[in-house]
Amino acid sequence: MKNKSDIKVFISHRESTCGECGEDLGHKAWITLERDRGALCLSCADLDHLIFLPSGDAALTRRSRKHSTLSAVVLKWSRARKQYERQGLLVEEEALEKAEQECLADSEARERRRIRNTERRAEIDREYVKQFALRIRELFPGCPKVRETAIAEHACLKYSGRIGRSSFGKSFDEAAIRLAVIAHLRHKETEYDTLLSKGYDRSSARVLVEETINTILDRWEES
Repeated sequence: MKNKSDIKVFISHRESTCGECGEDLGHKAWITLERDRGALCLSCADLDHLIFLPSGDAALTRRSRKHSTLSAVVLKWSRARKQYERQGLLVEEEALEKAEQECLADSEARERRRIRNTERRAEIDREYVKQFALRIRELFPGCPKVRETAIAEHACLKYSGRIGRSSFGKSFDEAAIRLAVIAHLRHKETEYDTLLSKGYDRSSARVLVEETINTILDRWEES
């Protein structure tokens, strides 16, 4: 018994004539090939009731083929690659409709799962930022109100490579918290960025603003 994948329909790249009905099929006709009759139009091959499903959606193709009693692979000759390449599938309309319903249900389920995962990650990130900010407040009780949240949000930005995303930042290590606060002060409370814009290298600019940063750190560390 032949597998239904054995049925092949070719998009002809030359003039064709149906070997059964004699109709001139012209160029780019959709045909099947039989050993004793040559090219057959889809009507004579009893495939004209099938509808075309282009390649691209693997799940839809797989399910349509499963539900279709009869199906055929559509192939087209590639001059560039010198071989036939798959274009899609001919399947029964009812099979395609059933497959589309299944894929739609899956799509909705996947979307709901994606939303849940996104919300969960957001909740985890919010909780992480909150804990990071609390740790800043613990180590620097003199930090102005709400400033610790701004520092934490900046330090913990996902995919940023910042200190809050590092392994010791995630453990709320005191050194990591201190580095996050220093980075904030360097950019927000000193002329560090201005110095860089004037051509100072980072090392020199950091030395010039170090005293200002240490003064603020001492003040913030006081309860």
